[in-house]
Amino acid sequence: MAIREEILEELLKDYKNPEDLIGKDGLFKELTKRLVEKAMDSELTHHLGYEKHFSAGKNSGNSRNGESSKKIKGDFGEESIEVPRDRKGDFDPQIIQKHQTRFDGFDDKIISMYARGMTTRDIQAHLQEIYGVEISADLVSRVADAVINDVKEWQNRSLDEVYPILYLDATIVKVRSEGRVVVNKSAYLAIGINIDGIKDVLGIWLEQSEGAKFWLKVMTELRNRGVRDIFIACVDGLKGFPEAIEATFPQAEVQLCIGHMVRGSLRFVSWKDRKTVVGDLKSIYQAPTEEQAKANLESFAQKWDGRYPTISKSWANNWQRMIPFFAYPKEIRKIIYTTNAIESLNNSLKKTIKHRASFPNDEAAVKLLYLSLKNIQKKWTMPARDWGKALNQFAILYKDQMPC
Repeated sequence: MAIREEILEELLKDYKNPEDLIGKDGLFKELTKRLVEKAMDSELTHHLGYEKHFSAGKNSGNSRNGESSKKIKGDFGEESIEVPRDRKGDFDPQIIQKHQTRFDGFDDKIISMYARGMTTRDIQAHLQEIYGVEISADLVSRVADAVINDVKEWQNRSLDEVYPILYLDATIVKVRSEGRVVVNKSAYLAIGINIDGIKDVLGIWLEQSEGAKFWLKVMTELRNRGVRDIFIACVDGLKGFPEAIEATFPQAEVQLCIGHMVRGSLRFVSWKDRKTVVGDLKSIYQAPTEEQAKANLESFAQKWDGRYPTISKSWANNWQRMIPFFAYPKEIRKIIYTTNAIESLNNSLKKTIKHRASFPNDEAAVKLLYLSLKNIQKKWTMPARDWGKALNQFAILYKDQMPC
C-alpha cells in the first residue's frame, strides 16, 4: 500500500538527524506504537460490529471498556502500548495477541543469535546494546527450547529413496553426563548427495562410543525413513560401519575417505616435508588404475619409510577399503575423495560450539547443531561440481537402481 507523499512530509517535518528517526525515542518507535494501537482499535470495531460512539452499540450486549497497558519488546526496544478491551472480555486482538509480549520476528532474532553459537549472556548483552531491550536468561532458554519440536520433526522426516553418495563424519562435543561429569561425545552426521547433486544432512546422532550395533541403528533408521538405496558410502574408518551398511544396504559400496587418510598421514610429517609428502600421496589416489596406485604406494614406501614408516603401513592395511573408487570414472572419483564440503561443514560447526564449555545434556547439543546446520544449508543450493557427468556415469553403472 503506497503512502501519500504529503503524509511522509508531515511525519518528517521536524527531522534533523538520524536519531530523530531511528533513535531510542525516534519516529519509528512512536509510529510503531500508534499504528499497532490503531490496528487493535480497528480489530475491536470489527469484533463489536459498530464504530466507536455509534448509536448501533446501544443495548448491543457488548461495548468498549477502556484500555489496559501492556509492554511489548521488538527491534525498537521496549514500548508500552494501550490495548482496547470489551466488557465481555472475549476480544482477542490478532496483531498483538493475548499474553504476547514480543513482536513477531523478535524470537527469530534470538534463535538466529543462538544458532551462531552466542551464549545466553551474549544474547542478553547484544539485545540490550543494539535495541535497548532487557530480557532474562529464562526467556532465551524458553525461546531456544521451542525449537525442540522442529528438531524432532526434522530428525524423523521422510528422505529420498536414493542417495548416490553418503558421507559419514563426526565432530566432538562436550556434554555433562548425569549433570556432573563432562564427557566427550561424537556428533555423527549423515550427509547425503541426492540425485540432483545437492547435499543434505539426513540426521544427527550423539554417541560416546561407536560400534556395529550403533551403526546398524543409524542405517535402519535411514531405511525406515524411506531410503531404499545408497550407491557409495564414504566413511572415516568408523568401527562397525561397513558391516552395518552391508547388512542394511547390501548393494552399497563402502569407500574409506581418502581425505581422512591423507590428513591422518600428515600427523606424522614435519612441516618442511608436508608439501612433498602430499604430492606423493596424491600420486597414489589419483593413479589411473589400482595397479598403478599400488606401484606408487611401493615407491612411496621406499622413499619415506626411513623417516615416516607408519604412513605406508597404514595405507597398506586399509588398502581393500580404499580401492573401490578405482573402479569408477574420474568424475565420480573426484566427488568421493574430495571432502572439502564436509570439512567446511565441520569447521563451521566447531566455530558455533567453541564458546560452549559444555552442554547440559544431549538435547541441548543437538538443538544447537541443528540450528547451525539450518544456517549452513541455506547456501547449499548448487549441485556438486561436474555432477551432470557423474550422474550419467551412475545411470550406466547403477541402471537397475536409479529412480525412475
